[in-house]
Amino acid sequence: MSSFARSITEVNHLEAPNITRLIYRNIKVNTDPGSLTILIGLPAMYLVFFGFGFASLQSSASGGSSYLSFLTPGLMGFQAVMAGTVGGGMLWADRRWGMLAQLLVGPFTRLQYLLGIMLTSVAFGLAGALVMLGIADLLLGALPVSLIGLGFLLAVIAVGSIFFGSLMLLIAAKIKSNTTYNSIQILVLFLVNFASTVFYPYSSALPAAIRVLFAINPLTYIADAVRAGYFGAYTTTVGYEVLVLCAETVAVLFLAVRAYMRSDVSTE
Repeated sequence: MSSFARSITEVNHLEAPNITRLIYRNIKVNTDPGSLTILIGLPAMYLVFFGFGFASLQSSASGGSSYLSFLTPGLMGFQAVMAGTVGGGMLWADRRWGMLAQLLVGPFTRLQYLLGIMLTSVAFGLAGALVMLGIADLLLGALPVSLIGLGFLLAVIAVGSIFFGSLMLLIAAKIKSNTTYNSIQILVLFLVNFASTVFYPYSSALPAAIRVLFAINPLTYIADAVRAGYFGAYTTTVGYEVLVLCAETVAVLFLAVRAYMRSDVSTE
């Protein structure tokens, strides 16, 4: 075996356990009752209360099925946003309390820490989406999604989790004030959530400014693609939206990695 091949093998043996330990640590920190209430409980309450509260509404985008059926894949896509907050929150808290500096003094590298955060965001996004699917199954009794559709929508949610994880990481790397970071995060959550097709379909009857927000909002692409996989209704538009989402994810991930690598290990 060449020296280069031996080096690659050694790096793989060293990095994989470290990244796994970081993912375990990140998941453990974010699975306390308070965090789970926000990450899983809030979307679940949206599903139950909005689903039944607006049960009389019918959406043309859902093929005439109930509003609850329309809402379910939308909230599955919204889990990508909730998962993204985990990454940004972890980085900001670790810098604020000096944990990042301690981790980097130990056997972990900056790249391993970054991969740990990103993979944790993906894990939370997929887990949250499956929880929403399970709740919908209990409420609806039967789901139209196929195995192929499930695989497609989970892949979209994974990409979406990386996008919003990168976005929140980029914000966290630039912000040193807890109040400022929380304010920006809440604003981002509000805008991307309600200016998307999570709760209602895109309509030409909407004001022009809101239509623009719908059109540029990555959560719209995620919700549309997840809904397509859920109902098995794939269109050219959905394919275009997935391509745009992937391109945006690569761009935001690049900016986030660059900002993170240049950021201080402490906010002090």
